Amino acid sequence: MTTKPISKKRKFVQDGVMYAELNEMLMAELAEDGYSGVEIRKTPMRTEIIIRATRTREVLGEKGQRIRELTSAVQKRFGFPEGNVEMFAERVHNRGLSAMAQAESLKFKLLGGLQVRRACYGVIRFVMESGAQGVEVIVSGKARVQRAKSMKFKQGFLITTGRPAQLYIDKATRHVMMKQGVLGIRLKIMLPHDAEGKNGPRIPMPDTVTVLDPKEDKPMIQAPQKGDEKAYQAGPPMGGRPMQTPAY
Repeated sequence: MTTKPISKKRKFVQDGVMYAELNEMLMAELAEDGYSGVEIRKTPMRTEIIIRATRTREVLGEKGQRIRELTSAVQKRFGFPEGNVEMFAERVHNRGLSAMAQAESLKFKLLGGLQVRRACYGVIRFVMESGAQGVEVIVSGKARVQRAKSMKFKQGFLITTGRPAQLYIDKATRHVMMKQGVLGIRLKIMLPHDAEGKNGPRIPMPDTVTVLDPKEDKPMIQAPQKGDEKAYQAGPPMGGRPMQTPAY
């Protein structure tokens, strides 16, 4: 990468272009290995690229050969200094909640000749069994007939607007090159709330109402008995002087 100082605006654009190009390359290279996204972490010493996939063993390759080849290709393409970039493979814990993994699965089902309706309902059932709150699949194009159409399959609860949609909705888009034309796949999954942040966002929904347990009743203070009346009699005021009654 260039070492001369650049403006913040150019830096953000440069990082976005790098992420888009790297994501496209890995999507084409690791499509059959359950590729589910990439994360770039930059430190003063080096740049770390974390590849999320369902089959990390295939991503690493035999004795780490494949991950080294990918690292070398990224290093040459983006001009990183020697040894300044490292790539890691991270396993996706629940692939049923990954929109990219399910979109790739649906893509290979359609390429294998499975009917669109049957393939979509299979994906929806698997996603809902994995703990998702809702899922939506849209397939558009020439499915069986010459006239193109759009088919939507939906189950569960989905939100579409606001800040919660950015946190809870996982999206993916894929293009399937069929014999009769191109099929487009759009898949949305609404993730569940997870306090640990593994299967979903830690931040709860804004309209979530939490009912707390009632507090324990404290024992009431009893009134003084007749024998204790002397202790509650009014004594002389502070200073030891008796209070004088004003003359009118």
